[in-house]
Amino acid sequence: MNQILKKNLKELSEVIYQLGNFSDEIEQAASLIAETFRNNNKLLLCGNGGSAAEAQHIAAEYVSSLRHEFKRKSLPAIALTTDTSFITASGNDYGFDTIFQRQIESLGNKGDMLIAISTSGNSQNVIKGIEIAKENGLKVIGFTGKNGGKMKNLCDIIFNVPVDDTGRIQESHLLLEHTIVELVEIKLFGEN
Repeated sequence: MNQILKKNLKELSEVIYQLGNFSDEIEQAASLIAETFRNNNKLLLCGNGGSAAEAQHIAAEYVSSLRHEFKRKSLPAIALTTDTSFITASGNDYGFDTIFQRQIESLGNKGDMLIAISTSGNSQNVIKGIEIAKENGLKVIGFTGKNGGKMKNLCDIIFNVPVDDTGRIQESHLLLEHTIVELVEIKLFGEN
């Protein structure tokens, strides 16, 4: 067990070191999200499996706050992964590939933003969600891994963590996303 922990820590530290290359994208993403909220628009988030949990986690950080001691108003963020009645009904009736597309079609308005998460960058339901978001005038921030997949060329800002291990990709995404939330809070509410 100690060997596995050492291997994982070594891999993660190597990946984290590379995340510094995203400093421009982090600033751009934080500015776009802050502007979305300033304009009274909302943030939608989607992903599958661990990325679905990540979408819910980050939506909660915006609606609640990243740091509990930082008192601020709630920000409108919705994880499209939480409505099991819709997901199972729509998945059954129209197919799983359209679950995010249909929600974005009904909930997404011009000026809103989508955060799309897929470790492969090729999840068909996430791709369809991105496509309808772009058609409806939403900006899209993508979080991927490996070679970025199809998402790499569809998003306004892309965070492509260039490793193959899903665990390292998700851990890296979370660090990037938390950093962005913190910057958004500072941009909107100042340092608390």
